[in-house]
Amino acid sequence: MAKLTTEQRKHIPEKQFAFPEAEKEPLENAAHVRNAVARFNQVKGVSDAERDAAWRRIEAAAKKFGVTLQEKSWKDLPAVKK
Repeated sequence: MAKLTTEQRKHIPEKQFAFPEAEKEPLENAAHVRNAVARFNQVKGVSDAERDAAWRRIEAAAKKFGVTLQEKSWKDLPAVKK
């Protein structure tokens, strides 16, 4: 997966982030969708409602880019170990 530069991130529309207000987890290709799922529970400072909305955006991006999600909900993801 190609790492995005700060300049590249600035040009991604908000709606292409799983968490648009925080501009976390871009969803512009299949690799980034898989990465967003893998890092989902590492995002701090967001409500369950924001997580629900982010998961819907991830599901839509996964469908668009042909990524198969094993989980039906973000609540099915393993918790981050502290």
